[in-house]
Amino acid sequence: MRRVLGLPDWAVYAVVVGGLLVFSLVRRENADAPPAPAPPDELEGALLGPVTPFDPSVTVHAPDTPFQPASGTAFSIARDGRWVTARHVVEGCRRPALVVGGGRAVAADVRLAPRADVAVLITQGGPPALPVEATAPLRRGQRAFHPGFPQGRPGEVASRLLGRETLKVTGRGARDEPVLAWAEVGRTAGLNGTLSGLSGAPVLDRQGRVVGVTLAESPRRGRVYTTAPDTFGPAIRGQQQADEVLLGEPITVDNYGLVADSMRRDLRVAQVVCLSV
Repeated sequence: MRRVLGLPDWAVYAVVVGGLLVFSLVRRENADAPPAPAPPDELEGALLGPVTPFDPSVTVHAPDTPFQPASGTAFSIARDGRWVTARHVVEGCRRPALVVGGGRAVAADVRLAPRADVAVLITQGGPPALPVEATAPLRRGQRAFHPGFPQGRPGEVASRLLGRETLKVTGRGARDEPVLAWAEVGRTAGLNGTLSGLSGAPVLDRQGRVVGVTLAESPRRGRVYTTAPDTFGPAIRGQQQADEVLLGEPITVDNYGLVADSMRRDLRVAQVVCLSV
C-alpha cells in the first residue's frame, strides 16, 4: 500500500483561505436579482394621468326634493366599526342603518366628506375590513369589480377602466367632481336594467384591494362612474386602523361572483337603508 505524504501546515492554511476567497467571490458574482414584476394585462394601457381641465364631462341631476328612502351599499374599512359608502346614499337621512341579516339592521352615525361623494358610517364594532389602496397606480384597461346590492338585491359588476371624466352635479349640492369612467363588461346573471343600489360599493382591483367607491351609472353608455384617487384618499384619511394587517383576495372574471358572495356573507360588504328621513 502506498502512503500519501502529509502537506506542511502553511500549505494547508493557504488552501483553506484560498478556497474561502474563491467561494465568496463566486457567491457575489452569482447573486441573483429579485424576480421581475409580472407584465401588465394585455388589455391594460398607459398609467392614468392627472386631473386636467380637458377631461370629458358627464352631468347628473340631484333632485331638490327631500331625501327619499332608498338603499345602497357600504363596505368595512376598520374592524372597530368604520364603513364607507357614497355620500348621496345617506345624505339627508336621519337614521341610516346597515342590514346585518335576519331582518335586523344596525344604526350608524354619518360623517360626510366635504369635497367628495363619500361618507363614512360609524357603528359599534364591525366585521374584518377590506384592504384599501387609495394611491395604487391605475392603468387604462385594467379590470375592476363592484360587489353590492343593485336593485336592493345581492349582485356585482365587472368593469374596465376607460379614463377620467368630470361629474357635473346639478340641483341639490351642485358641484364638479373628478371621477373615473369604467366600461361595464359583465354582471350577475339575471341582473337586468338599472344598477341603482350599487352606489357606495367598493371598487376592487385584481388583488382584492379597494381603489375607490362606486357612485353612478350611465345605462345607455354602459358605463360605471367611481371616485378618483384624488378625492377618495383624502375622504377616508385617518379612518383605518394602522395596526390592522389586511390582505386582499385575488379576483378574476371567473371568480368575482364567488368572492362577492363571501364578502356579503362576512358583512364586509353590506346593504345600507334609511330608517327615517
